[in-house]
Amino acid sequence: MLFSGWASAVEAPWPDVAEVTDHVGVRHLVVTRHALVRQVLADPKRYRPDNALDAVTPMPVTALRALAGHRFRLPPTLANNSGVSHPQIRGIVAGALHPTKVAAQRPWLTALVRERVTRLRTTLDTGAPVDLYADLAADLPLLVLARLVDLPDAPVGAVKEFARAALELFWAPLDEDRQVALAAEVGRFHRVLREFAATGGGLAAELRAAGHPPDVVVGALFFLLVAGQETTSQFLTLLLHRLAGEPAVRAGLRAGDIAVADVVEEGLRLEPPIVTWRRVAAADGTLGDTAVPAGTSIVLWLARAGRDPAVVGAPDEFVPGQRGSRRHLAFGAGAHRCVGDVLARMEAAVVVAEASSLLDGVDVVRPPWCPDNLTFRMPDAFVVRRPPRVPG
Repeated sequence: MLFSGWASAVEAPWPDVAEVTDHVGVRHLVVTRHALVRQVLADPKRYRPDNALDAVTPMPVTALRALAGHRFRLPPTLANNSGVSHPQIRGIVAGALHPTKVAAQRPWLTALVRERVTRLRTTLDTGAPVDLYADLAADLPLLVLARLVDLPDAPVGAVKEFARAALELFWAPLDEDRQVALAAEVGRFHRVLREFAATGGGLAAELRAAGHPPDVVVGALFFLLVAGQETTSQFLTLLLHRLAGEPAVRAGLRAGDIAVADVVEEGLRLEPPIVTWRRVAAADGTLGDTAVPAGTSIVLWLARAGRDPAVVGAPDEFVPGQRGSRRHLAFGAGAHRCVGDVLARMEAAVVVAEASSLLDGVDVVRPPWCPDNLTFRMPDAFVVRRPPRVPG
């Protein structure tokens, strides 16, 4: 249950804190109540982020050797950093993703999305199917991020494959053969990052200038490429799929009765790309009425917290602007809150404003399919077709 069925389980009754054992016999406490999830996220000393990037399927020696062969290392930098270096590293990354710099990218992104929407609309008008993941959403966040932080010059397809491989390697239930294959792919790209970290400009140069060692520069780039862009392209796909089934919301957008920003927030609440996040208890304590011994793995069910009836008026309905809609925890909270939240919101707002009209009158040929994964939804496609008009 820990890895599959999140979509169906999220609406089922759950206790505030539940004990769950995973596929390898590890015990976790799954926290579902909004207030308790936020409590954990807001207290990084009692609930440390050290396990955030640990592989949920322990890696066999063969996979570890594959990583070691590429000199793969992932020191604490952002999401898994509870040390004193975290504020400075985060501050440098936050500076690269400053709201002013993000806003400056909006005209360029809008023009790019409009160009793609025009092309996709032409294809739809012929009756042919289009994949709104592959042909619209997949690479947009990476292209914007590259402009902001001067990413290494690598083919977009290779970066996307690496990012998805990393999300699978560290957060999915896997057999040994798959782990070895993914470790080799992640290791190869880590080599690219290592070379760029030593000489690259932009964010890499700023981190070097601040005195951070090469491994930390690589770790920051690794995190941005895995979480900083892949999750946003996933969210864009999931949000478009949700809007395909919400004709009243699309009509409200057309009429100007519903704000784009409210649609984005409601999408983040109901269709977050990151469904869970992890912490580890640093000391004995309690969550609600549940005892939490030191060392306990805590799984924060962010998607469930977004549907807490104590926070949201209509928890399971897509109602932009409703009470509690913006109190979701899709970006986390506290000292480790997602540093790219402004960027993700901007990208989603552009896509909603420019592309939601593509969904009028379409049939969903292939909805997004998400593989088993503890944390990331990883949709692989979203194919739609507009039936030909029948002369009348």
